[in-house]
Amino acid sequence: MSPSLPSAKTDSTKARGSALAIAALSSFMTPFMGSAVNIILPSISREFQADAVALGWLVTAYLLSSAVALVPMGRASDIFGRKRFFITGMGLYSLAALLSAFAGSVSHLFLCQILMGFGGSLIFATSMAILLSIYPGEQRGKVLGIAVASVYLGLSVGPFVGGVLTHYFGWRSVFLANVPLGLVVISLAATRLRLEESRSVREPFDISGSLIYAVAIIGLVYGISSLPHPRSFWLIPLGGLALGMFIRWENKTPYPVFETALFRGNRVFAFSNLAAFIHYAATFSLAFFLSLYLQHIKGLNPHEAGLVLIAQPIVMAVFSPFAGRLSDRIEPRFMATTGMAVTTLCLFIFARINLQTGIPVIAATLAFLGFGYALFSSPNTNAVMGSVEKKEYGVASGALGTMRLLGMVFSMGVATLVFSIFLGHVQISESVFPFFMKSLRTAFLFFGCLCLFGSVISMIRGNLRTPQNGV
Repeated sequence: MSPSLPSAKTDSTKARGSALAIAALSSFMTPFMGSAVNIILPSISREFQADAVALGWLVTAYLLSSAVALVPMGRASDIFGRKRFFITGMGLYSLAALLSAFAGSVSHLFLCQILMGFGGSLIFATSMAILLSIYPGEQRGKVLGIAVASVYLGLSVGPFVGGVLTHYFGWRSVFLANVPLGLVVISLAATRLRLEESRSVREPFDISGSLIYAVAIIGLVYGISSLPHPRSFWLIPLGGLALGMFIRWENKTPYPVFETALFRGNRVFAFSNLAAFIHYAATFSLAFFLSLYLQHIKGLNPHEAGLVLIAQPIVMAVFSPFAGRLSDRIEPRFMATTGMAVTTLCLFIFARINLQTGIPVIAATLAFLGFGYALFSSPNTNAVMGSVEKKEYGVASGALGTMRLLGMVFSMGVATLVFSIFLGHVQISESVFPFFMKSLRTAFLFFGCLCLFGSVISMIRGNLRTPQNGV
């Protein structure tokens, strides 16, 4: 039997390598598209005569669709098979990118973003779970580090590549660029991915909980984004009521779609997830605002604007691995809180932005923000994952991913709200520049105050290395 051992070991190594390649490529694709879309928004606005509110909803549609579907699809993939869900998600994502490239109106593009968000939710829900299920425990930190580096690489090159493609080939080329990459990932997953997924006993899928969750998220996000329209005053209470019903339902059902017990009995886990939500809520729409500012106010082309915006993710990519390793020796809450404090300072600096603010000041503040982001993100993730047992890694990862997405959706909801209040449904032009700048400063001031509150939440979460006995 000994001659067969090297072959079995080689097959195992190849399977792990394929899984890592698939996870890295999929981790690169989604943030690349997200950061590149911020650059092409002004070009879309000019072609379709779209106003600032409509541009905000293009981004929000993708995030909202992902947030609504992530939790149910993650649970469904555990029951029915992660590989098939991953391939389906990548196929939908690639199809939506292709359809977006040929969109004939903002409404068409909006529907494509909803489809892309749904496909993205299947990718988010399965890619990391697949990776963790294939690699042994002693190698998980290393491979997760590679996957996270791929995320930051996508964030880093998205504005630059998106700007170049838009400048020379038009905004539609950014969507087309994702299609061949998606086909490569689908081919790799279909032919190389080997998973041992036992489906002899299937737990029931919580359809009722999934529907209540969808009503809660749509009601809250759509309601906040629609302010001050009268419909907001019944949508927001409806979303809040549905959220309460969802929590109550999940607490009593034997097969919940979302595990709520961890939030009740683990202070570090609960507060670290809340800190993640606040941090993403306070920072995600920053690139959206600054892309519009750089191209409309400063007159930069998409390529030049991308070069400015790249300052933040580059610094994030450089310092995040060091911050993650350092948080193994230094209590994560101290590092994460320091990072959020740096982020708060940068947001208050951006709250003073005006027509004369220099490009070097913006780039330097973005770089400093990237440093704060690095200090927060990796240690906070370490706190979340380190506060649970190994058998709960999947639940913890899904919860953290949901907090991130909801934070992003909330951030874009605030962006849409301030544009609705100060600009209304008009295109951004020189005649409304004063109102546009007021929108930016108001949003950044609000986000700075929100992040300041998040710094307090981060600090009082408790120590990771001290046993926690309840919130």
